[in-house]
Amino acid sequence: MGIYLILVIPVLILSMFVQWRFRSKFSKYAEMQLGSGFSGKEVAEKMRHDYGIFDVKVMSTEGQLSDHYNPEEKTINLSTDVYYGRSVAAAAVAAHECGHAVQQTKSYSWLNLRTSMVPLVSLTSNLLQWVLIIGVLLIAFTFNPFVLTIGVAGLALITLFSIITLPVEFDASRRALIWLKNNSVVLYTDEEHSQAKDALWWAAMTYVVSTFGAMTNLVYYISILFGRNRD
Repeated sequence: MGIYLILVIPVLILSMFVQWRFRSKFSKYAEMQLGSGFSGKEVAEKMRHDYGIFDVKVMSTEGQLSDHYNPEEKTINLSTDVYYGRSVAAAAVAAHECGHAVQQTKSYSWLNLRTSMVPLVSLTSNLLQWVLIIGVLLIAFTFNPFVLTIGVAGLALITLFSIITLPVEFDASRRALIWLKNNSVVLYTDEEHSQAKDALWWAAMTYVVSTFGAMTNLVYYISILFGRNRD
């Protein structure tokens, strides 16, 4: 339990802070209306058009901060607030998600790798909790490490997936900000661009903290596995 507190609690506190900061920033910039009056949908459509991407649809999806790009269906899915919103936050998020469409068009290697891993990671995530519980119980009462070893391998896969996600997200934001910088018709002022950059930075930090969490979780279960093996 001691190692759990040492490893997990600091990351949990950091994660809560980053999530709070991100939501605070998003709420702040969602109140700042674009001088251009573009909606999130219009931003994504314009960026898509500028890059010559005509096989990707911009769609509205339910939920808050549920924005994502689906590379299999080739859809840019924007939450209602972003899809219809005419704020700095809406423009930044819409451009970021369109950045993923640009990545796919240009065969960005990290996105291709991440996409290829999704089916296996999804299956692993659905089973992992039960594998870990059973594995810990078995190693505690029978000293059999087999099931927990499988669980640790699953955690390693999810951790690798989180690490691979980082360059994908940072690159999408980079592409979005470059495009926004070169399109003063969307963002009129340097201040609006700085605000969009700030919003995307904190969004990226949520992925960084999530990766730290996955790595910490992996280290914790490895310590259980090898601790018992030494016993």
